[in-house]
Amino acid sequence: MKTIKLAVALSALLLSPLAVAGSNDKQQAEALQLAVDHQSRSPANVARDKYRNPVATLQFFEVTPASTVVEISPGAGWYTEILAPLLAAHGTYYAAHFPADSSSDYAKRNRAAFVEKLAANPVYNRVQLTEFAPGNSGAIAPAGSADVVLTFRNLHNWYGNGGDAGMLAIFKDFYTALKPGGVLGVVEHRLPADKMSGDWQKSGYFPQALAVKLAEQAGFVFEAQSEINANPKDSADHPGGVWTLPPVLRLKEQDKDKYLAIGESDRMTLKFRKPVTK
Repeated sequence: MKTIKLAVALSALLLSPLAVAGSNDKQQAEALQLAVDHQSRSPANVARDKYRNPVATLQFFEVTPASTVVEISPGAGWYTEILAPLLAAHGTYYAAHFPADSSSDYAKRNRAAFVEKLAANPVYNRVQLTEFAPGNSGAIAPAGSADVVLTFRNLHNWYGNGGDAGMLAIFKDFYTALKPGGVLGVVEHRLPADKMSGDWQKSGYFPQALAVKLAEQAGFVFEAQSEINANPKDSADHPGGVWTLPPVLRLKEQDKDKYLAIGESDRMTLKFRKPVTK
C-alpha cells in the first residue's frame, strides 16, 4: 500500500506546474516523507531519522522525484533506502561506490555488501551503480547529467587521504558531473572553529570554512547553509573522535549512556551551486 501511495504522490508532484518550477514545497515534502516511510527501509536505519532529518535535508538540497541524483560513497546504503524508491519512477539515481577493481579489502567488502543489498529487493532495480575514484569524474555519472550531487559524512575521509589538493580535485569531479545550475549538497561532522589547533584531522570532524573554501575554488557558489542537522549537545572533543558517539560508540560500554544522551554528531549542512554561464 505504501508503494502505491508513493507512486501516486510522485505522479501528483510531477504533474503540478508549481512542482516543476520547484516551488511547491508541500508536495515535495509529502513525496519525500512517503519515500522515508517506504516499507523496505531497515528498522535500524529508521531509528537514525531523528538525527539525520532526511526529509528536511533532501528538501533543502532541492531533491525531487524527477531529479537525477548522484550520491557519492553511499556506504551501506542509509540514503539509498530513501533515494531509490523516491527516484524509481521518474528520476535517476547514481550510487557512486568504491571501484570494483579496488585493491583495498575494506573497499571490496563494502562494495560487495552494497551490491548484495541492491540485489535483495526489487525496489533497487533502477539504481545505477557507478564508481567514485578521486580524479576520475567520468566514473561518477555522465558529465553535465546531474541535478544534485550529494555527500554525507565523507569529507574527513577524503581530506585525510589527499589534503587540500585531493579535496579540490574531488570537488572538481562533482562540478563536472552537475548540470549548470545543479546543486552540490554536503553534510559533514562540524569542527568548531576554536578546535582547529592540534591534530583535528584524526577527530572525524571537518572545518566548515575549509569545506566552503575548497568548493568555491572548484568553481561552486556557496548558496546557503542550514542547521537542520545541528546538535548543540556535541562538544566535538571526545576521546575516540566523532566515532565515540552513536551509531559507532567506539568506547563500547564506557560512558555509553552519556554518549547516547548526546546523540549523533553536530553536522553542517551546506548547499553549493554550479553557476549557469551564458
